[in-house]
Formats: sequence, C-alpha cells, structure tokens
Amino acid sequence: MEEINKVKSISIWVFLVPFVAVNACLILVTQFHGLFPNQQDVLINTIPYFDGGASISRTARPYPSWLVFKPAMFLTAFLLIKYWLYNKKIIEFFNPSHKYVRKVIFFGIASAIALIVHSIFLGIKFDNDLYKLFRRVIMLSFIIFEIAAQAYLVATFYSFKEKLNDFINIKFLKLKFALVTSLIVIALISIPIISLPGDYFLGFNLKFFKHALEWDYFIGVISFYLLTFFMWKKN
Repeated sequence: MEEINKVKSISIWVFLVPFVAVNACLILVTQFHGLFPNQQDVLINTIPYFDGGASISRTARPYPSWLVFKPAMFLTAFLLIKYWLYNKKIIEFFNPSHKYVRKVIFFGIASAIALIVHSIFLGIKFDNDLYKLFRRVIMLSFIIFEIAAQAYLVATFYSFKEKLNDFINIKFLKLKFALVTSLIVIALISIPIISLPGDYFLGFNLKFFKHALEWDYFIGVISFYLLTFFMWKKN
C-alpha cells in the first residue's frame, strides 16, 4: 500500500520537526543571549528535562525564538493532518467499517487544529484572565486530543493485528501500546498535582516539577511517531 509508505515517511518528520524546533529555541535562549533585544527573555544554562528551569512556551515565545517555533508547529500540524488521513485509508483497507476509524480521524485532526491555534496565540500578550484561560484550554485540548487519537489508533491496529503481520513489526506496536498507556497513566496521576494552587506543596517546588513534566511529556508524545517509523516495514 502506498499509504503505508507515506505514513512511514511522514511519521519521522512529525518527530524530528518539533523535536529540533523546541530544542533549538532552548539553545537560543540559553546560549545566544545577544540575539534577544529584551535581555529579560534570556535564561542562564538550564536543562529543563531534568531541572524544570523553564517551560516550553517560555523558551519559544520571545523574539527571535518564535521565528523558529511557529513555522515548525504549523508544519507539524500540516503533517499531522496528512498522517491521520493516511492512517484512515490504511484502516479502511484492512477493515472498512471499523468502529474506531471516525474517532481516530476526529481526535487526530482536532489535535492538529489545537496546535495551530496554540501557535498563533503564542507570544501575544493580553493582561486578561479569560485570555490566559483560553490558552490553557487550547494547550490541554491538544494533549487530550493527541493522546486520544494515539490510543484509538493503537487499539484499532491491535484489533486486526493478525492481518498486519506482513506489514509491521509487532514489537513496535506493543511498544506504542506501552507508551500510550504510560502517557495516560502519567496524565491521570499528574493532573491533581499540577492543579494545586501556588508554586509550593509541602515544601516541594511544583513550578519546576510542572516544567520538567511538560518537557518530558512532550518527548513521550512525539516518540509515538518515531515508533511509527520503525513499526511499518518497507514495502
């Protein structure tokens, strides 16, 4: 199937484009301070994956970081839409009336749209609580839609995995199942913690925890597409 080759080629870019863009923004704000007109935007050396020294948006929203981040996210959203549409064709080839196909497409494309909206408003400042809530809802919607789409896709492939023996490496499908399950469990455990008011809880710095969780969760979400690349066999 030509759609399998297209999904395989798109998936590696869905992993690489956001990974490179986000880490490029991190390197810019921590290493190239002279590029930033407002020196309050720069950061001293931090590895937020471990120390939670900054959020992703903190590194991506100042100029010139957003010149890297926004185009990369728009490209990623476009690739995501193509990715989910091609997966729809693959599902319909093996099982034309599968019960999850509409949910896969709905949540997949919805996540791409939420990513576009988030990227558009990133860096636009309004001192308004409703606007701040809107941005948080959009970001949360992207995560929920993305994880839901990934979960439904894995469940769909598992339902007819016998038909896929000649097309996929089953070990990577199992890894994708383990990854999505882990992401769901981590989200369920973390939501009550990150919803706590203030930056401290029982002497524990929640702000750094939230930032580190954001970076690591980001890697987990896009790793799904890296596993897709290795899962499908070359035709």
